Amino acid sequence: MLIDQLKQRMFAAMKSGNTVEKEILRTAIGEVTRSGDDPTDERVTQVLKKLLKSNQETLAAATNEQQKSELNQEIVILQTFLPETPGPAQLAALLAPVADQIRAAAGPGPAMGIAMKFLKGAGVAAESRDVQTALNELRKNPS
Repeated sequence: MLIDQLKQRMFAAMKSGNTVEKEILRTAIGEVTRSGDDPTDERVTQVLKKLLKSNQETLAAATNEQQKSELNQEIVILQTFLPETPGPAQLAALLAPVADQIRAAAGPGPAMGIAMKFLKGAGVAAESRDVQTALNELRKNPS
């Protein structure tokens, strides 16, 4: 289970004195277990994505170099536990079976709905900004 992997890495970080890794993993584990819900891999992934997004937003506003360095380290650590998501080019290829429906959609909203429904049905997790980029490509370049 993913929660066990987080705990193992946290204990290893404690032993090696890696404070940044220890603290971000401790925060993630705390967020997962705080609710008392079963720490399923899906729940852990949701928490990790939330922490990652928060760190990315904080990093964008950060001016202190030390803080930026720590946030970048935390982001890398969190990403190691998340499944890799396809980029815009891969998504455009995955969406080829519904490309005609996407092009025929009334606008960006309906096109996004078609794409997300198709990707979810295919079991593909994707960032919405990457899907939007892929949609823009599909709508510009009819093949």
